[in-house]
Amino acid sequence: MIYLTEYPSPVGKLTIASNGKSITGLWIEGQKYFADTLTETPVMKNDLQIFFKAKSWLNGYFSGEKPSPHTLSLEPSGSEFRKSVWKCLCEIPYGETITYGTISKRIAEQFGKSTMSAQAVGGAVGHNPISIIIPCHRVIGAKGNLTGYAGGIDKKIQLLKHEGIDTENLYIPKNQT
Repeated sequence: MIYLTEYPSPVGKLTIASNGKSITGLWIEGQKYFADTLTETPVMKNDLQIFFKAKSWLNGYFSGEKPSPHTLSLEPSGSEFRKSVWKCLCEIPYGETITYGTISKRIAEQFGKSTMSAQAVGGAVGHNPISIIIPCHRVIGAKGNLTGYAGGIDKKIQLLKHEGIDTENLYIPKNQT
């Protein structure tokens, strides 16, 4: 059984999904690929212990604390490759950014390859089913561009600013506006 609850946040209404013991999804209202990984019809249920923990995590995050994604039980659904990218995202420190290229080098090393496509990594980042907690908003392009964010580039900027990242030196490519 898949359960859902909602959380009002500074970036809009969030929908959180769980299998009853772990968080399996967290989407910003209107997000691209919203609830894309749900394999069955979910049931609204607000009183799961994991939802209380997730909401406490979000309360801390939005009040300026720096909670670790590792404090929650997370079970995103995806391929081994995507899960390895999402695991890498969980290692990006609060208030810092990383490039798709840097992640692709780390993933290539994990898989014993000499190179890995930054575009493939970008696809995995873009399909992250647990937004904010798995911090895909901290990934930027090689030249400091704010390319892509499934929740919307405005939300990405809002989250980065919330974490104290100076976004003035980052730019939005013309095709993202």
